[in-house]
Amino acid sequence: MTASPENHGMCPTRLARIDRFLSQRYIDSGRLPCAQVLVARDGQVVHQSVLGKANLASGTPLREDSIVRIYSMTKPITSVAFMMLVEQGLVALDDPVHRYIPAWRDLAVYVAGGNGLPDTPLGWQTRPTEAPMRIIDLLRHTSGLTYGFQSRTNVDAAYRANKIDTFAQGEGLEAFIESLAKVPLEFSPGTAWNYSVSTDVLGYLVGKISGLPFDEYLRRHIFQPLGMVDTDFHVGDDKAARLAECYVNGPDGKLVPLTPISEFRAPPATPSGGGGLVSTAADYMRFCECLRRGGALGETRLISPKTLALMRANHLPDGKDLADLSISLFSEAVFKGVGFGLGFAMTTDVAKTTVAGSVGEYWWGGAASTAFWIDPVEDICVVFLTQFMPSSLYPIRRELRTLVNAAVLESKA
Repeated sequence: MTASPENHGMCPTRLARIDRFLSQRYIDSGRLPCAQVLVARDGQVVHQSVLGKANLASGTPLREDSIVRIYSMTKPITSVAFMMLVEQGLVALDDPVHRYIPAWRDLAVYVAGGNGLPDTPLGWQTRPTEAPMRIIDLLRHTSGLTYGFQSRTNVDAAYRANKIDTFAQGEGLEAFIESLAKVPLEFSPGTAWNYSVSTDVLGYLVGKISGLPFDEYLRRHIFQPLGMVDTDFHVGDDKAARLAECYVNGPDGKLVPLTPISEFRAPPATPSGGGGLVSTAADYMRFCECLRRGGALGETRLISPKTLALMRANHLPDGKDLADLSISLFSEAVFKGVGFGLGFAMTTDVAKTTVAGSVGEYWWGGAASTAFWIDPVEDICVVFLTQFMPSSLYPIRRELRTLVNAAVLESKA
């Protein structure tokens, strides 16, 4: 059920543009297989779009309750889970990571060496870090870790060659952490920003510090309390028919399945805190609404308003934005006018982003082109779901922000 947009200061005619735009630009043209948009203001859904096919081969239409891979939209959930432990005094943001992972005490920074593989004759040439990696570095991606798909340095190459990735690691999170100890850091922690496996490390730490397996911690302390009934690290047999296919462009430019539909059907050996969840629009909107309301939804409180305020503050050193500090070849956010907090990006300068919005709105996206944002000034939450990789090919997130913000007729700013 959707509420009247007019009762919440939004224009229904302008919101209707979203459906026309998505249909004409992306669905009818074959650029995307499907699209779902939920727009909520003041806690009420004022617009919903459900377009296209969940499976092109079978012709199965996308439905309101279709389950999709949200990939890196897992990161904010993992970060909130970790901050729940911070609130309990079990860990602190300035703690050195090696306090919880002793094997990382002597991690060093890459200088040179071979082709980046640990077993090459030249080995690694490294230098000591200027400061130890701290918990906050994992939350804000200033840890010195990386992703193998960045394809930028010999360290990235070592990640790929040694399958240092939770999706490729079949021996569990402990083995994943051990593999990271064998490769040097890209840079000294706290000196740069690089999109990385940092949040996967946070998932490991949630399990280690809480005493519960990471995936079980999320189920008990976030998904079940919030009523996120379809969010998990796999899709059971009873829900398999609702799992949408994920697509990429084939050699002829037409959409082809990325992986077998069986992906995400079985519980993973190494649950990824950085990108392993599947979810629905309704489930993820409940998570967003929990944050918009200061960390609580109904009688369930995950974190306090003060903790959430800390998370959505810009934590990049010296108040810089990503344009100043990022060395990453890939991100789910633009860089200019954008800072990074403890689990999400946020707008620090609207003019520099060149997109209508509010200072302090925060968001992230996923590899299959999914996205969400929360505007605490206008009390707006938006969830966008599709299943197409890579997320960087089309400017659809910027376009959606423009369309949604153009429908705000009564600003609260």
